[in-house]
Amino acid sequence: MKRILIGIDDSKFADHAAAYGFKLARHLQAAVGLVHIIEPAVIPAVNSAMDPGLGLPVENNELLAADMMNIQDKRSRQILDATIKKYAGELNITVFEEYGSTADGIIECSKEFKADMIVIGTHSRTGLDRFFMGSVAEQVVRHSPIPVLVVPMKNE
Repeated sequence: MKRILIGIDDSKFADHAAAYGFKLARHLQAAVGLVHIIEPAVIPAVNSAMDPGLGLPVENNELLAADMMNIQDKRSRQILDATIKKYAGELNITVFEEYGSTADGIIECSKEFKADMIVIGTHSRTGLDRFFMGSVAEQVVRHSPIPVLVVPMKNE
């Protein structure tokens, strides 16, 4: 294991997995790929000349979408930078910031990075929440061509 890809978001579960992944990388003297996937925000389309919810001309929806992307980009960089500052130390880090489906994005980044392993956390969703939201960890495990280490977090 010479290249480990760690998938993160802004949750305590991802932070816990990142700590474990960086510790493992140090132990194995492996390079680290750090990935944060931005799932595009959906701004509902409006059929009239005015957006009834905001009272703005429809053309401003494009401005709102651009603003939302800028906000998401900024937050993604903050998450990546904070994780690197907290855990990277002297390790060689390659950063991936992608848009799209989280599970697919993680798998694609693992291929681009030529990772030997993916490390991700789990939100431990159950029941209806898991049914409607799905499980990123489960999707990555099912579709990844390389080993995936899912780091659980004990209930608090």
